[in-house]
Amino acid sequence: MTTITDPGTTPRDATRPPSGDRRRVRKYTTDQVPLGSVLLRVLAGLVVLVVFLLPYLIMFFGSVKTKAEIRSVDPTYFPTEWHWDNYVTMWSTPETPLAQNLISTLVISLCATLLVLAVALPAAYYTARFRFRGRLVFLFLVIVTQMVQPAVLTSGLFRQFIALGILDTWLAMILVNAAFNLSFAVWIMHSFFAGIPKEVDEAAQLDGAGTFAVLTKINLPLVWPGIVTAVVFTFVASWNEFAASLVLLTTAGNQPLSVALTKFVGQYETSWHYVFGVSVVAIVPVVILFMIIEKRLVGGLVAGSVK
Repeated sequence: MTTITDPGTTPRDATRPPSGDRRRVRKYTTDQVPLGSVLLRVLAGLVVLVVFLLPYLIMFFGSVKTKAEIRSVDPTYFPTEWHWDNYVTMWSTPETPLAQNLISTLVISLCATLLVLAVALPAAYYTARFRFRGRLVFLFLVIVTQMVQPAVLTSGLFRQFIALGILDTWLAMILVNAAFNLSFAVWIMHSFFAGIPKEVDEAAQLDGAGTFAVLTKINLPLVWPGIVTAVVFTFVASWNEFAASLVLLTTAGNQPLSVALTKFVGQYETSWHYVFGVSVVAIVPVVILFMIIEKRLVGGLVAGSVK
């Protein structure tokens, strides 16, 4: 059968959109965002930036002032003289060994975070993938522990750690921080594991993968946002923990920075320039942590966006 066409025209390519569609695509791709909207968004972003950064800037400027300048009747935001030596002298104060306090804080926070991940990952995966008797009760009890603060249990923990012989040790605070952050990590990763279709696990098992391989090679790359959230929450909570550390750690060198910071606040006088300096030092590791995990967080968020 022969198709007769007009010699002045050519058959239209089936893959080419009609002229109306081309105009519609061109319209949506060439429209510009109004300048007023862009300026409004930039202004709103600058306001938010200033609101969040202003306390840190005041803290930084205070760390390079003298004690007399901070306590002045007419204080200024910017120092009249920049005393960078404050960051040197605060490390040599006899009553507060800041170098040991910084090491203690790093060891306690990192070990508590690793312990939480080692326990929460398999627990969250198992509760999300398998149905067993008492599952809902177990999850309810896990979230109930989040309602109890360490300060309420310090007296009981004090007596228990004396009996175990680990009072005033890093191990005691690692266990405390891990225990009180474990429930949040289990719940947040449980929700991410539950959001992965079970067919993914079944397909991997048909290819010969075991349970451990399915967890580590198939599920973990898909739940990076949950893992990162648990890591950040646990690390920051352990880094800032104060009440239990004040009671359970009595040696000055074993105490974290959160407790060591109070040594500069006296009954009649406070060394505010050292308080600000230690606070600036204390936020640096947290900023470094966010810089390290930023790519993992963004990569995990867009991992399932293309199907």
